[in-house]
Amino acid sequence: MKKAIVIGPSGAGKSEFSRRLSALTGSTVYHLDNIYWNEDKTHVPRDEFDRRLNALLSLNEWIIDGDYSRTYEPRFSACDTVFFLDYPLETCLDGVRSRLKKPRNDIPWVEEEIDEDFMLWIENWKKDVYPKTREMLEKYSDEKNIVVFSSREQADAYLGSLKKE
Repeated sequence: MKKAIVIGPSGAGKSEFSRRLSALTGSTVYHLDNIYWNEDKTHVPRDEFDRRLNALLSLNEWIIDGDYSRTYEPRFSACDTVFFLDYPLETCLDGVRSRLKKPRNDIPWVEEEIDEDFMLWIENWKKDVYPKTREMLEKYSDEKNIVVFSSREQADAYLGSLKKE
């Protein structure tokens, strides 16, 4: 595994999984939120985001975490491994709640309160984004190593198995 993407709904724990995977593999993690968002909660223009993403994709080794389904195609095409955190809605909502008021290195600010619009976006992820996710997983199923986790325990077990190798 030289180039891995970690996808799934917000709150699933993509960044945490990516950090732990990085510690085990030595690959550098790049968080899409950090190349999209500014510290003042504005975002960079689309062409700037795409330029930054393409620069990452051209590197020899990486772990890129973030869903950003608009960019699935170039990321799926460039990676050799896809990790999909296909967790239940409540797990993801709890994930967002658990990170309130905690500094994180995957986003350039600290969330001080629940953003109801963001929570609604997560609630609608299965309806709005999941079909595209499944389509991409099926499209690349023969040429990429695709690992789907349906619980944090499965992801933990996978990471634990890497420690033994």
